[in-house]
Order: sequence, then C-alpha cells, then structure tokens
Amino acid sequence: MGNRQLQKILSDISKVKIAVLGDFCCDAYWFIDEAMSEISVETNQATRPVRQQRYSLGGAGNVTNNLAAIGVREVRAFGVIGTDPFGAEMKRIMTATGIDPRNLLVQEEAWYTHTYAKPYIDDSELNRVDFGNYNVLSKATADRLIESLVREIPQVDLVIINQQVPSGIHTEYFRKRLVEVIQQFPKMNFIVDSRNFNDAYDGAIRKMNDTEAARLCGLHKKPDEIVLYSEVVASAKALYEKFGQPLFLTRGSKGSLTIDANGISEVPGLMITSKVDTVGAGDSYLAGAAGALAAGYTMPEAAALGALVAGVTVQKLFQCGTATPAEILHLGENSDFIYHHELAEEIRMAKYLGDSEIEIVNSSLLHRDVCPKYAIFDHDGTISTLREGWEEIMNPMMIKAILGKKYKEADDALYHRVEARVAEFIDKTTGIQTLVQMKGLIELVKEFGCVPEAEILDIFGYKKIYNDELLRMVNEREKKLRRAELSLEDFTLKNAVPFLTRLYQAGVKLYLASGTDEEDVKREARALGYDYLFEGRIYGAVGDINKEAKKIVLDKILDSIGTAESARIVTFGDGPVEIRETHKRNGLTVGVASNEQRRYGLNTHKRTRLIKAGADIIVSDFSQMEQLLELLGIS
Repeated sequence: MGNRQLQKILSDISKVKIAVLGDFCCDAYWFIDEAMSEISVETNQATRPVRQQRYSLGGAGNVTNNLAAIGVREVRAFGVIGTDPFGAEMKRIMTATGIDPRNLLVQEEAWYTHTYAKPYIDDSELNRVDFGNYNVLSKATADRLIESLVREIPQVDLVIINQQVPSGIHTEYFRKRLVEVIQQFPKMNFIVDSRNFNDAYDGAIRKMNDTEAARLCGLHKKPDEIVLYSEVVASAKALYEKFGQPLFLTRGSKGSLTIDANGISEVPGLMITSKVDTVGAGDSYLAGAAGALAAGYTMPEAAALGALVAGVTVQKLFQCGTATPAEILHLGENSDFIYHHELAEEIRMAKYLGDSEIEIVNSSLLHRDVCPKYAIFDHDGTISTLREGWEEIMNPMMIKAILGKKYKEADDALYHRVEARVAEFIDKTTGIQTLVQMKGLIELVKEFGCVPEAEILDIFGYKKIYNDELLRMVNEREKKLRRAELSLEDFTLKNAVPFLTRLYQAGVKLYLASGTDEEDVKREARALGYDYLFEGRIYGAVGDINKEAKKIVLDKILDSIGTAESARIVTFGDGPVEIRETHKRNGLTVGVASNEQRRYGLNTHKRTRLIKAGADIIVSDFSQMEQLLELLGIS
C-alpha cells in the first residue's frame, strides 16, 4: 500500500460513523513494588503494595478505543455495565477519548462490569483477578439493547459485533434477536468477531483467526498448534461457501487473508524486530479493517490497513495499545513483511532449477526474460568473508553491555534471558547498519534495567566497543592476505569473484552496498582486489543513523534509470535488508544463504531469513554460476 493511498484511506475514515455492540471490559493494571511491603496484622501475610495503577478499555472497549485513535468520526458503544466503580471508570475513559457511551446500559442485578485486574511484579504478570464471570443478562436488558441499536443503525456506516466472554451479552435469546436485526438491515455491513459463536450471525462478515476457522471446518487444532497455509485456504473457501459472506482470517505474525466474491487475497505478516505484546492485536486489526470498509474500501485494502494498525499496537507493552494516523503512516512508510512463511520454515517444500541446487521461490521467473542491467551486491557474507564471525563478537559485547556490572554475578535465569534476547535481536537485524543495531542495543539495556540510566552509552559509544573488537580481527586477516599466507579464495565465497567478473564483462553495472562504514568497505574490496569491477559504485554507512546505506544505493539506481525499468535490477545478498528493499521496488532478489566458515554450501538459517524477506531465488554460493547466469539471461 503506497503512502498516498494510505493517507487517502485515513482521511476517508475520518468521515465515517461506526457502532460497536459487544462485551465491554475494563483492564486494570496494578504494578506492585514490594519495597514497601509489610506483614498484615490481620493475616500475618506479606502485603503487595501497588505503586502505580492504570485502567484501560478491553474487549469491545478496546475496539472502540482503536477506532477513535485511528480517527473515526463517531464511535458509538452498545453494551452492558454494572453499578460498580469499574463501569463508571469505563464511561469516564470513553468520554475523555471521544467515544459515545450513551448506549452502555446499566443492569443493576446479576451483573458486574467485566474487569480483568492484572497485578505485575517487574515484567511478570501474576494471577489475574476477574470480575463478571457470573453475569446473567436479563431479557429486559437484551430487549433494551436491541432497541437502542435498531434506533441508531440508520445513523452509522457500519456495525461491529464483538463477543468476548461466555458470561457476556451474547445469550441465546440475544443472539436470536441480533440475527433478526442483521436481516432487517440487509444493506448495512455487520462485522462479527466472536470467540464462541462464530456460527451464529448469518448475514454478517466474519473476522476470525486461523485456529478458529480450522475448528469450524472440523480440524481439531490446539491454540498453539500450527495451521498450515493450505489448511487456512481450504477453511476460508469452505466457510465462504457455508456463510455466503466475506471473511477476514488472521494468522498472527504470518499475516492474514480475505475471501469474498473476488476470491482470496493475502496480506503478508509484518517483520517487527522490537519486543511485542500481542494482547489486543486482533481488536486493532478489526478496527483498522472496519474503518476502511466503512469508508468504502475493498476487503484486501481493509485487511492491509488492519495489519498496519495491529503492527503499531503490538509494539506497545503492558497495554492494549492504539495506533494514531501518524503512527500508521510511519509504519506504512517503513514496513517490512514476512513472505512465504511455511516454505521458509520447511526446506522439504523447496523447488529447484532443473537438477541444480538453485532454489526457485518465485516460479514466475521461469516464464519471463530477466536480463538485468544493474546488479547490487551486499558485501559481507555475499562476496567477502573477511568479517565472518562478527556475530560471535557482537553477541558477548551486547550481553556485557546489557548486564553491566551484573555480568559476573547475574544468576543463570537472568543471564540466559539476556542471551536469548540478544540472539533473537541479532538474528532479526542482521544486515542493517551497525548504528541502528546499537540503537536497538540501548533499548535492550533499558529493557532489562541492569545498568543505571546515567551509565548507558550512546550509539557511538557502543559501536566503538564493537568496532574495535571486529576491526582487530579483520586487520589480522588482511595482514595474512598481504603476506600471502592466505589467498583471495580464503576470504570470498566460492566463485564470487568470477561471477562478478562475468557480470562486469556482460556490461551489467555493479554496485556494492554494506551496512559497514563506507571507508572500511572500500578498503576491504581493494584489499581483496575486485574494487575496480564496481567502477566507484561502492556504498556503506556514513555515520548517520538516519541514512541506510543499502537504501541509498537503491534510491540512486531508481532515480537514475526510472521506476519503469526497476525490473532490470537484481540484488544479491545474505541479509534481509537488501532483499526487502529491492522486493519493495519490484526488482529481482537473489538470497545468498552462505556458509561463511566453509565459503560454500547452504546455511539453512539464512535461507529461512532470506525467503521471509522476499527472496525470489536462493543460492548457497556461486559454484553453479553457469546455471545462474543462464537463468538471469546473461551469456
């Protein structure tokens, strides 16, 4: 979705009115600080002092909160609360947020406002305290709620039906009455998001996750069990045929798909490198999708917006977050996606070119002429292995930075948590500018809180520590190269330089891009003897965190040749950044899943990462360069 289109959708959303009927809940966050704990005189037990408390809208309330945040003109809440303080707090929050709470009806008997109290000690959530589990909706309240909805439906553009809890408003009697309302307004879009009654609301668009869809189709899937893409597609088709209405199917980090009269459309998952909190993500997706549908957009467009809204909110911790138009636009402009998730995770699904080891991810390549005029190469791990082993330097450096003075005394649990978090972070950020990685390191240092704020270095301070260690290793290798103790073949992938030479001789303009400092890239290419092949087109980081070297290269190419010929660009890289950025611009991408230690053979971990980033082709090295050149249309 382009930036202009996204701006247009958000602008149109600001004109719509949406009603939300459902189970409105209050989320209470109680942050406990045991420093002030004392022994209770009455119970002889330690107290749990709450240092800070925060209340937010949950359930259907979170949907309304998200709708208001993305800029929907009018959001009207239809539900039931009790006479307790939580209900009053809910209405106060709604009023302050711009949500209309007039149709939150109070049932005085057999009803408490659904509230989930979540005590926290540090980052750990303790046993939750729930209110409202024994609620019973009276028929009189159900009738009043239906009457309120019918009265206001002509004034809105779309109705969301939320069902969150078994003890909520969706009794058998209420469900029957609500189906009658849906039938009474055949031109109104109703979207149902229901945990327990997906079968109930005939005539409505449904939004559900892949597990719920599989279960409706008779597949017995556990909540944490993988639902294969083929099963998701089959479920979507079966449910569309059964219900006769469009469907949104979400797949968590794998993205989502829609089905309607125009067929199935897929939205890939977002690649998010920061720590995430997925609580409420489904509500955020629903709000974005509903807003777009209410403004007259298609199911695929609605799903794309829903994914962006959820992508913003999952990065907000300890809350059911919301997304503003500015945040959505920012993510839209800087979003990265996860492609071919199942193929990436399962090498047995791989398909190869003839009897070669060249994996074809994008089969359409076999039916079109490629003939690239421009070739962009990542350096480290794609051509050069001078920096092989950088992860083994960055990993302990980051662990030490995060633990600070606690490095030697940290218990095993803390150390292994930090170790796992660092490994995950390095895996997700491989190939990006070092300064950006150091910015992420600072966030990790703050996340674990072992280092006092005043002792946290800036990005340049951490980069210097890492770079000094890395360059010590690289300099030793360059010395061995100059003394002829080791040769070019010891520091380059198999056939990498002959492959570069063949492209150069065929008239392809070569570009070298790296997240490493530009002067270091030039020096290393010169030391290895192939810098002349790039004719000065060697780019690296320039010390500015806001300038990504590889993006600069791609922008320069597009500016010089025009976007109409962007399909004549091919990019080779072992990191996700160069693959993603080229994929966005419709260029051809060759993921080099290299084993940097051996300098030939497949690194399955890299293969997974590169396919998810959008690689069209996967090679392990350039040993089969004749077949690869032929595939590219270069003789």
